[in-house]
Amino acid sequence: MADIEETNKADAALRTEVRAWLDANWDGTLQPDQDKWNLSAATKAWTAKVLDAGWAVPTWPKDWFGRALSAEQADIIAEEFARVGAPGARQDKSNLAANTMLAFGGEALKRQMIPGLLKREIVQCLLYSEPAAGSDLAGVRTRAERDGEDYIINGQKVWTSGAAHADYGMLLARTDWDVPKHKGVTFFFFPMKQPGVEVRPLRQITDESHFNEVFITNARVPAANIMGGLNNGWRVLQTALAYERATMGDRPRGARISATSDDLIALARHYGRLEDTALRQDLAAVLSLRKLNALNNARAQANLEQGTSSSVMSLGKLAMSRILHEEARVRTAIVGAESLLEGPDHPFGDDANFLAFNAYFTSIGGGTDQIQRNIISERVLNLPKEIEVDRNVPFRQVRSG
Repeated sequence: MADIEETNKADAALRTEVRAWLDANWDGTLQPDQDKWNLSAATKAWTAKVLDAGWAVPTWPKDWFGRALSAEQADIIAEEFARVGAPGARQDKSNLAANTMLAFGGEALKRQMIPGLLKREIVQCLLYSEPAAGSDLAGVRTRAERDGEDYIINGQKVWTSGAAHADYGMLLARTDWDVPKHKGVTFFFFPMKQPGVEVRPLRQITDESHFNEVFITNARVPAANIMGGLNNGWRVLQTALAYERATMGDRPRGARISATSDDLIALARHYGRLEDTALRQDLAAVLSLRKLNALNNARAQANLEQGTSSSVMSLGKLAMSRILHEEARVRTAIVGAESLLEGPDHPFGDDANFLAFNAYFTSIGGGTDQIQRNIISERVLNLPKEIEVDRNVPFRQVRSG
């Protein structure tokens, strides 16, 4: 009982401290950035202030901008920041590059990169998928060959968000062709702004171009930018993917035009449909799924330790995919015939279509729904693994084409 009382006192003191800091520093005038790849100077300045106060990564060690708090205490910080609408806190949950760097980067690389990543001054992208290696990332064929203090990179990546703006890419490349596929890949923090890196945008069904193809020809990356050690990239990738899936399972993309479109109850009220009993059942089902997924994500985050991955993250990511598709169906039913229209003159119709199309991103990005089901079946339910005929074959002998 005494331990519980001490914990409650510490939590109350922390909440009081966070509120006092926000009262002294947050005036609510910071405008949301329209382009997350090109943040404003004001956003970067605020994020730096949050970092200096210890709120950005509160579960991290004190030597690395943190406060060594528990996940439960860190959530108090997140709650207080959310209460006033202030960004920047709890990047120890959401900043996959910084978290992966802390776990696997060399000391000099961490000192060089982590401050900029947490201040959002360094923009990074994910150079994982390839035309012939999407669902099976262990099949990557982008080549990394040692040349003095550098590695020379040649290959092609695809579906890379933000590549045109990125300063660095988290690159998975093959460094040993004579061992099985999972054992011969290395994880690099790769400089994007150099000769030999060509970025080509891909037009999406939402009429956006967030995704890109990246062609790499004789580009260089220092050997010091290896994360996790030579040929140990698969382990690093699993940690990075865990953080990505946690983010995708927790905070999906919102409406493009009207915030009302995100709130299904407000949208139903706007259209006078809130008394429709069949619609109310659909709304209750969606809200229940969201609540259940939030609880699951909290469990997964509590179990996720620095430098590890959690298979439970796949549950949240898969669930969010189902939720977004279901919400798209319900939203379209609420809007009705207006969903046939688009543009700013028809914001709810436009948002209904945009969010329905965008739901497919969550079904694919960070590992497809099918991959998540495999992970859940094998690592959560302990069902037999799917047969991989090339798993233990030297990658040089693996058939492709």
